[in-house]
Amino acid sequence: MFGRLGAPEIILILVVIILLFGAKKLPDMARSLGKSARILKSEAKAMKEDGNASAQAPASNEQPPAQRTIQAAPGDVTSSRPVNEPTDTTQR
Repeated sequence: MFGRLGAPEIILILVVIILLFGAKKLPDMARSLGKSARILKSEAKAMKEDGNASAQAPASNEQPPAQRTIQAAPGDVTSSRPVNEPTDTTQR
């Protein structure tokens, strides 16, 4: 079904997308998509590190969580938020 898309069909689809969304909104949409991808990547990395740290840390030695801030992009303060993570000094 989709294997028969040639150059004219792809160009037509792109023209329709530009007409629907407007040429001014497309760069903003792409920027927003990239920002979302960076947030998702940093959250997945934080969850993976949190899972590794909790598996290696003993349960009897309970410490208050350290506060860390994850930012979507360097200098982007509006979408940053604090993240509570346990402090593990053995891995650093």
